[in-house]
Amino acid sequence: MVQIKPGAIWRSTKDYFFITLGVAIYAFGFSSFILPHDVVIGGLAGLSTILYFTTGLPIAVGNYAFNLLLLAIAYKVVGKQFVFGTIFGATMISVMMGIFIPLCGDIFHLEPFLSCVIGGICAGIGIGMAFVHNGSTGGTDIVAAMVAKHSNVTIGRTMIYVDMCIISSSYFIFHKIDTVVYGFIVLFMCSYMADLMINTNRQATQFIIFSRKWQEIANAINNEAKRGCTVLNGMGWYSKQEVKVLLVMARKIESVTIFRIIKSIDRDAFITQANVNGVYGQGFDQVKVRMKLDDTSVKARLEEHASLDDEFKASSSGHRMV
Repeated sequence: MVQIKPGAIWRSTKDYFFITLGVAIYAFGFSSFILPHDVVIGGLAGLSTILYFTTGLPIAVGNYAFNLLLLAIAYKVVGKQFVFGTIFGATMISVMMGIFIPLCGDIFHLEPFLSCVIGGICAGIGIGMAFVHNGSTGGTDIVAAMVAKHSNVTIGRTMIYVDMCIISSSYFIFHKIDTVVYGFIVLFMCSYMADLMINTNRQATQFIIFSRKWQEIANAINNEAKRGCTVLNGMGWYSKQEVKVLLVMARKIESVTIFRIIKSIDRDAFITQANVNGVYGQGFDQVKVRMKLDDTSVKARLEEHASLDDEFKASSSGHRMV
């Protein structure tokens, strides 16, 4: 019998709470700022908006019906794990739309451009929050996943193509180029804010440092910046001499501290800095993925990693890499 740890229950509860909150923010932004100006956005929300203006079918009903249809098609293509993981987000986004659309309406009375910018920001924050907590809102994600399964086209590119087609089709309903432009503004703001939400917390910096005083720099980074250093062996091809290279991972906000440490020890040090979207492990983020609890091989790997982690903590003081 599989035992579920309290920590896993807490993480799942927290994930579902923030997925629901993110979906609510998305629905509020769509209902209060985008829909009142007859703007068609990307995704199934945009397709449901077109259906609403042409047939009168409620957007929440159309959105859920489209999601269920796509999930039924995707079941055999991308597997049941993806489908089951998407059902909750797709259901909640339709429920929230059904709640907010009748309640909100044009309550703020803003100019269309400003309203679309605010609506796009809210939608992006909501989608990003859901994705950070292992959620999916369905929509064109399902189409993109199916296309990516059988072609070399990336998921992001497929979503852009589908969203552009949906937004452009609104011209044939309203015969206004303004509506199309506003739709693309919402798409841009939504994508930008979602990327910020997903990547900002994981942004880190990688330093590669060449210096004759590498030992002093490594010790100072360990003791002052509380970051680990990895010493690599290299060779200067021009001088044909062996050199020591320091590899350092740090948070983006710690970059200035690292630079000050290096320059205070060796002003002639050669430094390269590169941005990294994600660093996982000791002292950084934890990989947040859901795994099957009944998979014995997965459980064995988790137990192995847990024992190694205990050994590491017992033999090391602080977050240091060897």
